[in-house]
Amino acid sequence: FLLPRDESFCLFEIKVPCKTRVMSEAMVTMVTTQLLNIEEVFKRLDPKVVANLLSPEVPKLIQSIADDMSPTAKLSTLPRAIFFSLPLKAISIMTSMNHKFVHDFTVGMQDNIGALLNVKNCVIHQMMQDRKLLGQLFRKCGQAELDFLTNSGLWFGFILGLIQMVVALFWENPWALSIGGTIVGLATNWLALKWIFEPVNPTKIGPFILQGQFLRRQKAVAAEFSDFFANNVLTSEKLWQSILNDPSSKPSFDGLFTKHIKKFACLLSGGFGFRPGNKLLSEVSTNAITKLPNHLHVLHPYVDKTLQLQTTLRSQMEKMSSAKFERVLHPIFEEDELTLILAGGFLGFLAGLIQQGIETGGLNIPDAVKWFRGKVTRMKNLIRREREADEK
Repeated sequence: FLLPRDESFCLFEIKVPCKTRVMSEAMVTMVTTQLLNIEEVFKRLDPKVVANLLSPEVPKLIQSIADDMSPTAKLSTLPRAIFFSLPLKAISIMTSMNHKFVHDFTVGMQDNIGALLNVKNCVIHQMMQDRKLLGQLFRKCGQAELDFLTNSGLWFGFILGLIQMVVALFWENPWALSIGGTIVGLATNWLALKWIFEPVNPTKIGPFILQGQFLRRQKAVAAEFSDFFANNVLTSEKLWQSILNDPSSKPSFDGLFTKHIKKFACLLSGGFGFRPGNKLLSEVSTNAITKLPNHLHVLHPYVDKTLQLQTTLRSQMEKMSSAKFERVLHPIFEEDELTLILAGGFLGFLAGLIQQGIETGGLNIPDAVKWFRGKVTRMKNLIRREREADEK
């Protein structure tokens, strides 16, 4: 006997949110130490392309800052009016300075990305904000294993049930069915879990090569994991949100951005024969950092495509040893392993008890069905209450 399909999924949906931080930390450690070199990945960005994309947004950023800092609406239009009144050569020089500012800032970010982006915090923050995200990832990668765990009860239970039947022929005890059902339920789930993850390494026995079902699907799992992670967790938008808002990296980013924008502002103002004071420069920098997220959307398609996170994660995961790959999914099953085995034993005991009642005449079939449905309903309600309590 095995847990009904809905109940087995509910157990995972309860356990995963409860262990979100622990599981996320283990997963991100694997990603950052075995699959991804963040410095190498960000070097793939071409500063010239980034500058081409982002530099047209700089005048908009400057105008937005001017709108906020100018006491009247007329004064806020001065930057644009002055710019378009300049000779073409001056406009060309300023455009080149704008391009160089973005280019140099991009290079600075690449050289310091380890201090500007904390991948661990980026991933854990997302998982903790939406606790269903981790469950979706594990279900996407382990759907075949969950289906196997759910469906294997049919044939494992049948084989072990035959043994139970033989025992019942020689041991005439009214409790034989209940005891046998418990043993069959425990053994069925235990065997199914072993079948999924063992043996870890390919083991030849005669003409057969045995290996855990999950481990044989390494390429398929690598494709699913990399697709989910690259398109839902480590997207350009999510990475920038982490860089700009993570308390552990924000000071480094603010310092680097302030350094470059002050240099850029001094060069621009120098062309007009004046130099802004430190107070004004600090105010401009603070406003620019606040407004920067509104102008980064132009980068996301290029960054997502160029970082090639999906390809990198997939290829590196495919190269993992069987022992290391086994730890991608097994931890979530380990958290529930004892619960699943005991639940199988409990349902096996209930089924055996119903059979025992029918055989001895102490229970008729309609009553048995009604009683069993009541127990299943109680189990569903208990699982639902635990899930609601965890979400609160």
